[in-house]
Amino acid sequence: MLYEQIVGQQEPKHRLLKMVKEERVPHALLFSGREGCGNLPTALAFAQHLYCTDKRETGACGLCVSCNKVSKLIHPDLHLVFPIAKSKDVKSSNDLIKEFREAFLQNPYLTLDGWFNEISAENKQPLIPVEEANDILKKLSYTSYEGSYKMMLIWQPEKMNAEAANKLLKILEEPPEKTIFVLISNNPEQLLATIFSRVQQIPFYSCSEEEIAEALISHYKINAEVARQTAILANGSYSEALSLLTQNEESVSFLNNFQAFMRLALKFDCGKVLTWIDDNASSGREKQKQFLQYSLEVFRDSLMYNYGDKSLVRLSGQEKQFLEKFAPFVNQKNYERLVEEFNSNYYYIERNANPKILFMDLILRTNELINLK
Repeated sequence: MLYEQIVGQQEPKHRLLKMVKEERVPHALLFSGREGCGNLPTALAFAQHLYCTDKRETGACGLCVSCNKVSKLIHPDLHLVFPIAKSKDVKSSNDLIKEFREAFLQNPYLTLDGWFNEISAENKQPLIPVEEANDILKKLSYTSYEGSYKMMLIWQPEKMNAEAANKLLKILEEPPEKTIFVLISNNPEQLLATIFSRVQQIPFYSCSEEEIAEALISHYKINAEVARQTAILANGSYSEALSLLTQNEESVSFLNNFQAFMRLALKFDCGKVLTWIDDNASSGREKQKQFLQYSLEVFRDSLMYNYGDKSLVRLSGQEKQFLEKFAPFVNQKNYERLVEEFNSNYYYIERNANPKILFMDLILRTNELINLK
């Protein structure tokens, strides 16, 4: 993984380049940022840069033997830790390292949901158990294979249970010589304060719509308008943009689904409501979240269409034609409450709430708000 393959994040990349160039790399780093920001692929790009035997001004050369090993996640001094669904056959990351390599190499912007889908553990709780901490201590007690740094990359460290986290406190504060920890977190506020105090944080920010659109056009040669629409819906997450890109008809699908939802909210029909809920409850969390995100975009554009500059409306084509008819239903009285309801459902879907209960409640509340006089 090379720095130039990562979307945006110029400031973190600059800091990492400077650290390696000046040979002042801290022993414990925290790459913090929301899901899809690119902190995971940047951690691998940083490892490749550090191990590279022919470093360039822009980072790793991408050609030497060490670069080749890191790019395939097989460098003997690079250790990976990630959440697992613990079972009698799976006790630590070692038991799923082959599957993780395949998932990451297929999509460096891997999400936790995506990873658990890969291992068919969607309904299980992600965990970094105490057995993992024991493995970490064991691996770092050995000398490095190639006489360089030993690196321990811990993805989603907030999933460590308290026992595992407490076991790592001493080694995080005083690691063996030439040992580097990189913690890659989407929710750093969930880390133990004692862990947080032992690392140097490098914040990652949401990608801009322009950065996402440019990357999609450059890497996937897609139409500029499709790239723009995808970037809008991605809401700053490049992993979300990639997910949307795999479904070429999704914009029409989102629109049709939103129209069906709003018709049911306007004129409540119990039988049709239950059918809609069953269909959407079985679609999976990612599609449910995408539907809610799309709805928020429609509400935003509706308000802009009614009270602002129509040129700022981001929807286009068939979606914009629908907006002209739908916009009058969104006004200053109900906009904030609609946004609050849809945002709340997004939050609860992420936390594995029952989608059937959530969607029934959302339709009833939307019925009340849309018909508000």
